[in-house]
Amino acid sequence: MKNFVMFGYLQALSCIFPVIIFAALAVSKLVEIPGLPRYDFILLVCIAAQVFMLASRLETFDEFKVICMFHVIGLGLELFKVHMGSWAYPEDAYSKLFGVPLYSGFMYASVASYICQAWRRLDLKIYGWPKPLFAVGISVLIYANFFTHHFSYDIRWVLKALLFVIFFKTFVTFRVLDSVYKMPVILSFLLVGFFIWIAENIVTFFGAWQYPNQQAAWSLVHIGKISSWFLLVIISIIIVAQLKRVKSGLAQSEESAAARFPGVRGKVVS
Repeated sequence: MKNFVMFGYLQALSCIFPVIIFAALAVSKLVEIPGLPRYDFILLVCIAAQVFMLASRLETFDEFKVICMFHVIGLGLELFKVHMGSWAYPEDAYSKLFGVPLYSGFMYASVASYICQAWRRLDLKIYGWPKPLFAVGISVLIYANFFTHHFSYDIRWVLKALLFVIFFKTFVTFRVLDSVYKMPVILSFLLVGFFIWIAENIVTFFGAWQYPNQQAAWSLVHIGKISSWFLLVIISIIIVAQLKRVKSGLAQSEESAAARFPGVRGKVVS
């Protein structure tokens, strides 16, 4: 029970950025600020939250650089998806670019913030990390499929099969107090994707964006979206892991991993 409470506390600390965005969405839904469009207010809150995270040292500068990368990646995806009609931002704002409010990039950045902070606070280590060619290659294919499936065959199920092949022997460990826990990395991808889907239902309820079936009235986001978040989380974790490997020169040696977990093959990312 003590470890469970501490785990929840560390998770809550790692979710500060997303919680601030949720709060901004809720407040702006209930309270109208004269002369300030809602999406612009949310953008100002997101910028202030980012400054706060850095100034309070809840977030390191290296983590901030990773988050900026996700902001750009997410905004690029938003611009395309809104153009294709996958979802919409119906309210007016000064900070909209081709129909996409600039605060939308911060929602992707908040996912990256959670991953980076949880990695640090829970002392995550991933064992049996695949070769960069496979890890980076599958993430590029996943991201590309978010665009290309509008014009050609959707290969997400092929990509999922490849993921299980590439990460079949990969697992992650995390520390809570003096205890170390272990799980398959694919399961961790799925769990994070599931909880983001729950968060997506909350933010669409508050009008962060709107799917076509939510135009008349809010309804539950289709459960199939868990699949999309599962794939997006994989891209996020692969980018963070590869950057960590580059920063450290290379991951720990394969021999070190084998000594701790006999039978494991591949690199270690910590």
